[in-house]
Amino acid sequence: MGKITNEELLNKINGKFDQQITVVGEPYGLLTIETAREQIIALLDFLKNDTVLQFIYLTDLTGIHYPEQEKPIGIIYHLHSLVNNVRIRIKVFLPDGDFHIPTATTVWHGANWMERETYDFFGVIFDGHPDLRRILNVDDMTAFPMRKEFPLEDPNRVDKKDYFFGR
Repeated sequence: MGKITNEELLNKINGKFDQQITVVGEPYGLLTIETAREQIIALLDFLKNDTVLQFIYLTDLTGIHYPEQEKPIGIIYHLHSLVNNVRIRIKVFLPDGDFHIPTATTVWHGANWMERETYDFFGVIFDGHPDLRRILNVDDMTAFPMRKEFPLEDPNRVDKKDYFFGR
């Protein structure tokens, strides 16, 4: 168990960012909050540099795609306070067609490759990133493979017809 509780953590965040965050929940004890892209860098900087909280470790930065939602692309940050032994998840959802968000490399240099991977697979553009280019896919690829923009199966495939399987 950590030195600070999720309630204390949330009170500390609300003291600084009142009305700018939304509590999503606490699945498995992991406090999950949501904010807007305009506040994300200030929130990350506060969590890292606050003398009590000390979220100095950016565990993960990734994306998700919910095509049925109004804001389909989400950026997820997982932070860990090694001093307090507590974690937090922060979500930022971006409107359709505007996948720009400020870079977290100004707070953690280690966000560099995680942001490149998120750009490579989801097409999120991290404004101010020092070297935003593809990291795992080929450079001339025009699609973003983790977006759910393509049908799961080709309806024209002849080897997937039901009569081949006795149906």
